[in-house]
Amino acid sequence: MHTFTNKELEDMMTKDHGSSIKNDAKYEALRKEGMSKEKAARISNDPNSSKKGGKASDLGDRSKTELLEEAKNIGIKGRHDMNKEELIDAIRNH
Repeated sequence: MHTFTNKELEDMMTKDHGSSIKNDAKYEALRKEGMSKEKAARISNDPNSSKKGGKASDLGDRSKTELLEEAKNIGIKGRHDMNKEELIDAIRNH
């Protein structure tokens, strides 16, 4: 009788999200952490995602102008009406 590892069990239980999601297990884990569908898909489809991280400056240390630029790149609507704390929240939760 074969004893399955946690990874094997996870892979067997992972739902197939179609061809638009390259790493279903990673996508599901990110969604369980509360990440948006768009962000989870973006990260799970990036083959280098596990090699990234820790390089961006803390959002609180950025100027409002820098936050506005980041919000623009992400596509956050209504960013010009937000204060710095609202921008940080919107960027983190996008």
